[in-house]
Amino acid sequence: MIEWVYERTAATAVDEVLVATDDERIADCVERFGGRCVMTSPDHPTGTDRIAEVARNLDTHWILNVQGDEPLIPSDVLDQLIARMRGQGQSEMGTVAVPIQHDDPEFTDPNIVKVVVDAAGNAMYFSRSGIPCDRDGGADVQALAHWGIYMYTADLLQRFVKWPQGQLERCERLEQLRAMENGVRIQVLVGRGRCLGVDTPEDVARAEALLQAEES
Repeated sequence: MIEWVYERTAATAVDEVLVATDDERIADCVERFGGRCVMTSPDHPTGTDRIAEVARNLDTHWILNVQGDEPLIPSDVLDQLIARMRGQGQSEMGTVAVPIQHDDPEFTDPNIVKVVVDAAGNAMYFSRSGIPCDRDGGADVQALAHWGIYMYTADLLQRFVKWPQGQLERCERLEQLRAMENGVRIQVLVGRGRCLGVDTPEDVARAEALLQAEES
């Protein structure tokens, strides 16, 4: 799974792909398939903190954070996010979401994060709950499922890890809410495909089946 994510990321417009981890098993895996791995402290509370440690030693303006448990991420969607963030001068942080139906069981699955956006494409809120709630039914509102991809400036990343966790982040256990609680606008690119992070053993079988179908 890590190799699959690595290859899809390497096929984009990024200059370099690094795997940040504190686990020697992951490092060995990356080394076997010829990737580059950077060992980090085991004490980081979030993946963003882990990436920030690596980024301090990089000479770059933008950082693309692709979580290693997202094997279905299309390379072209990553390229679209890169182009969007590089082409605008307002947002310091961007992410990706894909459409999801209100009657889809994943809409109420707390492992699938949902996001609502404003007219300018900026995130208004992320939640593990099903948002927006179609109270009366039949509303013409597209629900969006969040993908575990972030792009941010190196400066914002270092500021982010110095902020304390806010009440919303602690409640939802979503670190992107820390940025929003501190006034950061998060640009949301609406992509294509299916949102499937591998969070449980059951997700592995689902991901394998979807990848096999995609290849065929």
